[in-house]
Amino acid sequence: MNEQSSRRRFLIAGLSLPAFGNVSSSSRQPAAAGSAPAASGLRYRNLGKTGLKVTSVGFGCMITSDPTVIERAADAGINYFDTARGYQGGNNERMVGAALKSKRKSVVVSSKSHASGKEEALRDLETSLRELGTDYLDIWHLHAKSRPEQLTEELMEAQRVAKQQGKIRFAGVSTHAGHAELIPAAVKTGHFDVILTSYNFSMDPLMEKLIADARQAGVGIVAMKVMAGGFRKVREADPLHPKLGREGAMLAMLKWVLKNSNVDTTIPSITDLDQLDENLRVMTEAFGAADQKLLAGHLERIRPLYCRMCGACEGACARGLPVSDIIRYVSYAEGYGQYQLGREGFLTIPAELRQASCASCVKCAVRCPNGVQVGERVARAHELFA
Repeated sequence: MNEQSSRRRFLIAGLSLPAFGNVSSSSRQPAAAGSAPAASGLRYRNLGKTGLKVTSVGFGCMITSDPTVIERAADAGINYFDTARGYQGGNNERMVGAALKSKRKSVVVSSKSHASGKEEALRDLETSLRELGTDYLDIWHLHAKSRPEQLTEELMEAQRVAKQQGKIRFAGVSTHAGHAELIPAAVKTGHFDVILTSYNFSMDPLMEKLIADARQAGVGIVAMKVMAGGFRKVREADPLHPKLGREGAMLAMLKWVLKNSNVDTTIPSITDLDQLDENLRVMTEAFGAADQKLLAGHLERIRPLYCRMCGACEGACARGLPVSDIIRYVSYAEGYGQYQLGREGFLTIPAELRQASCASCVKCAVRCPNGVQVGERVARAHELFA
């Protein structure tokens, strides 16, 4: 066993102290709702007014393919796990459910539906429960909403029905974009218990107030996209490859998010034991001046690559391409090393738009105020996926 592997196993074993007590199946309350043992190194926060206490670093399962990593995370005390009906072609929930089967009553499991109507959403929920091997979800999100009008009465009724039937405990909504309108609108409904939102060091400072206001209203806040596109696995031929993949930047980004006390938990992707080791360690470290300096340099490096989904694009694609979404799909492939996930997203674009070529435009009509090279990124998407 090499030194790094030995260290990792020691750390995870050290964090695997008893964090859960006995819980009756009827209560459906994670036993971690009590205080964490001080020696564990884990940090817990209240998830809004839900009554749940969750580890400040949770587990985003979207790109995880090894169930043993999920099992080890639960053994180490992480108690918040996030999946969705559509992840990995619908197979992610099955893997997550199998990995957490023995610990179901002591963990918080959230899933999501991308449905646009009540009946479709409820069918998704039934499938999610079956695939996860459970009779309830702790949190069920309406997935990837970006405009207030998408928070329809029909979809909220689906969540109310699911609550009444005991199939979900809390209602949530997830959002990648349109935060300035979507988050206040979600809070105003008085319906949602939890908001899952993209949030990272590169985003507009307005996010601080949006999150604080929602949290003040008692809504739980879960942060995703905390790694600002990842970029651990930029193409080796790219001159930025050695810098973007260097050790430290990813952890600094996670620590930056955790310093906001209004964020209840985070769901960074964890694909292997090394990343699990790092994320566990982050819960014991404070964000400092060295981290701030590291992020300042990292922001300049990712500026041409990373779309913050801020909605502040200047101009519009003459061919009608959804440029923000397309750039996000490229980030999945190049930033997170998840080509299939990026391609799946790209293929949701209508066929006639997928075939549009940037080469036919003399100059891209879309300008990003944050410096993203829109034309280059969209052309890269066609190179990768078309």
